[in-house]
Amino acid sequence: MQSDVVVVGAGPAGIASAIAASLKGFRVTVLDYRKPPIDKPCGEGLLPEAVAGLHALGIPLNPGMAFPFSGIRFCDAQSCASASIAPGQAYGLRRTALHRMLVDRATALGVQFRWGAGVSEFYAGEVRVAGERISFRWLVGADGQNSRVAKWAGLDPPRRFHSRFGFRRHYAVAPWSDFVEVHWGARCQLFVTPTGPDEVCVALLTSNPRMGIESALAQFPEVARRLRKARPITREAGAVSMLRRARAIAGGNVALVGDTSCAIDGIAGQGLSLAFQQALALGEALAHGDLARYQSAHRQITATPVRITRLMLLMNSSTWLRRKVLRLFAANPSLFAKMMSIHTRQAKQVELKAADVIGLGWRLLWA
Repeated sequence: MQSDVVVVGAGPAGIASAIAASLKGFRVTVLDYRKPPIDKPCGEGLLPEAVAGLHALGIPLNPGMAFPFSGIRFCDAQSCASASIAPGQAYGLRRTALHRMLVDRATALGVQFRWGAGVSEFYAGEVRVAGERISFRWLVGADGQNSRVAKWAGLDPPRRFHSRFGFRRHYAVAPWSDFVEVHWGARCQLFVTPTGPDEVCVALLTSNPRMGIESALAQFPEVARRLRKARPITREAGAVSMLRRARAIAGGNVALVGDTSCAIDGIAGQGLSLAFQQALALGEALAHGDLARYQSAHRQITATPVRITRLMLLMNSSTWLRRKVLRLFAANPSLFAKMMSIHTRQAKQVELKAADVIGLGWRLLWA
């Protein structure tokens, strides 16, 4: 079998890459040892750049498809700061529903899927799957943080990285806010995302793998009160959340996307935004036959989210710093709004530079 592009991994990043390549006229085959629907425990909020990325891929969202939210709120026991997002730019959506939308769009474009088909061997210009050889011009690794594609191509990431644990559960209760709430506790965060008119997604990020959502609620009495009579409608699921970047994300005719290329701790909520931007950039690079274009675009796409994620992880590491930052944001709503605008990329062509980080540090010293 021949294919212009073979994508290994059928998560959102892999399917988005397949769609982007197909839109450029390539014949694409996607391989995954799993079978749909493919799920991943996460906060399930789609920020403006993720929504814009889906639109560019031919999947425009609307309130009939996903549940809109109006902003982001950071809270701890002492302070609370909110920042609005323009209407129609952010949605809560079950990960399985998003996966189905991506598969349907890719299938309509002619992308071929091989479900339950793991790659047994890699060769220069072809892969072996279930005894069959599939030739390719381009190979895309979207097979996660322990990518076989990255290792085979010599693009595997460095060993030093930051990692935590994420847990997710859905509850049958009407959302009490049209904001995504991020509740900060002792080295953990609890995210509440409205995903339907009678449903919320509750996600926990923690350094303690034994904490779990139910035990964490003791740190968040207001959320616990609202969930006291709510019925859990999904089982609690968990996954590792980490921050790390590959040394190189392209080489020869191989490119990496999604968590394979740059894993962002869930504290930033930027994983899908980055995946869709990378997929679109990769499609452009393939159309020009130049993966150096993709490597350059990838650096620009990930620079600001990585900086902001590191700032948030620094807040997570120190109760004193977290309280000081949230107090500063609560007292200066415009500052928090600016930070969130940069974070969600509502402010076009705005990046967080080292000088901005230093300036924020000085303000914290005087807060």
